[in-house]
Amino acid sequence: MIKRLLFFFSFCSTILVHAQYTEVINSNRPGLSESPYSVGSGVYQFESNLFYRKVPTTETFSNPQSIGLNLLFRTSFFFEKLELNLNTSLSNDKIAFKNIFESSYYKTGLSDLTLGAKYLVYAPTYEDKSKEIRSWKARHSFDWKRWIPHVGIYAGLNFGSLLTDYYDKGGITPKVGILLQNEFSDKLNVITNLYYDNIGSDYTEYSYIVTGTYNFNDYWSGFAELQGVFEKYENKSSIGGGAAYLLSENIQINASIRANFERKEVGITSGIGLSYRFDKHNDNFVEIDDYGNKIEEDKPIKYDENRGFFGRLFSKVKKLFKKKEKREQKVDLDISPNNKGGEEVRTAKPRRERQGSLVDVISKEDKKLKKKTAKEEKKAAKKAEKEAEKEKRRQEKEKEKEAKRKEKERLKLEKEIKKLEEEIKKEEEKEKKEKEDQ
Repeated sequence: MIKRLLFFFSFCSTILVHAQYTEVINSNRPGLSESPYSVGSGVYQFESNLFYRKVPTTETFSNPQSIGLNLLFRTSFFFEKLELNLNTSLSNDKIAFKNIFESSYYKTGLSDLTLGAKYLVYAPTYEDKSKEIRSWKARHSFDWKRWIPHVGIYAGLNFGSLLTDYYDKGGITPKVGILLQNEFSDKLNVITNLYYDNIGSDYTEYSYIVTGTYNFNDYWSGFAELQGVFEKYENKSSIGGGAAYLLSENIQINASIRANFERKEVGITSGIGLSYRFDKHNDNFVEIDDYGNKIEEDKPIKYDENRGFFGRLFSKVKKLFKKKEKREQKVDLDISPNNKGGEEVRTAKPRRERQGSLVDVISKEDKKLKKKTAKEEKKAAKKAEKEAEKEKRRQEKEKEKEAKRKEKERLKLEKEIKKLEEEIKKEEEKEKKEKEDQ
């Protein structure tokens, strides 16, 4: 099922102008990076991640332990290349203070709330080397244009005043970023994000995220990721990896684990997540006839459009109780003047038939070709079997004829030998008799 969906998406990508929407869910999880591509118009996607973070307690205030749920909502409805998203996290945090003595308390609330938007600015095109037939080397060589990344821009707002005290970083602050993606092959993608966050506050930070994703097959994919955060008061980094599994075209599950490096301490963050989307996407196809003309719907004829208000009202009420009948037309085949009720043919009102979709046509043709090929192969196998059986019988007959011929020659030879022995015996008796007479 998934392979058919992937084939359908690759086919549609050759006839659509925008390549944002995919037939299979395209989730940013379980990584922290974000692709420059949007989910496509009419898609409402939820990406969740249940996480647990544990870091050794450091001096002064720190957050050594967190457990919570991260939720990312993504949609696109203005333009195909524009996506709106909301990223939020609800967590239970352990806030610790360590100096001479150590004390701690727990706080539950929002630890992140960011409303953002991204737009795909540039998408490079790559060469289709599968069509190269003159050189095997050229067909399998690397396309150096793949080093040119897909480019997207990001802009958002952090609502710090709605977060818990520990995560509050100065009310509403902007966040901007550049989103890059390199498709080095059909299986290997590398995403790079550069962010400038909490602009204008005392907690301004720069960060980068580099994620490499590899698709093992149609269902499994893995990733490795490196993140660095540079703040005014401290620097943090993390390295991690994980895997994702595609349950269906609209559901993905994932798991990840990463090592956190904060204030010369090393911690661990693990998570499991689920991504789900409501797919209401509609492609704007234009149906054309054999001559390239646009097929338009026939407008229904309103016979009561010139009536007054009550006339139209009674007409509609009457139609509710009126039995619908098929409109038929009588055609008299005999047009002679002496015809008194000749043969008639009833023809139903002609209905307009739309041309089927190109994908259905291809599927039907493929099924017909497969049936025809299977039938021909079966017929050829039967013919070959009959020929082999015929050849076997011919060889058996030849063997029987050869055996009979050899038997006949043997009997003939035995007769000749017997006759020769009798003649020799007679000669011996004759010689013996002549000697006795002498």
